[in-house]
Amino acid sequence: LTLRYLIAYLIYNDGIQTVNTVATIFAATEMGMGPEQLVGVILMIQFVAAIGAMLFNKLAVQIGAKQTVIITLFGWTGLLLAAFGWLQTPTHVWIWAFCEALVLGSSQALSRSIFSKMVPPKREAAYFSLYEISARGTSWLGPLVFAFAVQMTGSARVSLLPIAAFFVVGIALLWTTAVRQA
Repeated sequence: LTLRYLIAYLIYNDGIQTVNTVATIFAATEMGMGPEQLVGVILMIQFVAAIGAMLFNKLAVQIGAKQTVIITLFGWTGLLLAAFGWLQTPTHVWIWAFCEALVLGSSQALSRSIFSKMVPPKREAAYFSLYEISARGTSWLGPLVFAFAVQMTGSARVSLLPIAAFFVVGIALLWTTAVRQA
């Protein structure tokens, strides 16, 4: 069960990391935003992510961490759909980035929290080493999918859609993982 959770995490975390990586490329190429605007957006994301982590932590206390992570993953999917169909101006990018930041901090913090409860006593170093190494080892999949989609379609906008699959698969695996039992 812990391995199943880890696989779900690796898939959806790769989606998160890919969105973070390609968002600036998208904003620059599709919205024409310059470096000074992008730095402002990135700084805003850092502060809002901390607020989002606190807000979603309160929700996790009420409904559970697993359900809260699933909600954030639906949020990530919605963000990709919004980027595909709605983003047209730099102002839209700022609004989109604010929403992205809200789910960013909580997705990752709550995922670590869930995993930490699955780790057997006195095995923390081994399990968290595997957790971190695995995340680094798969971090190339999302950018590869994005780059391939750009190559095939010629559009960064259209190429965001395949990244949504990382969240859909992650949701399905997480939903069917008995976290409490693990």
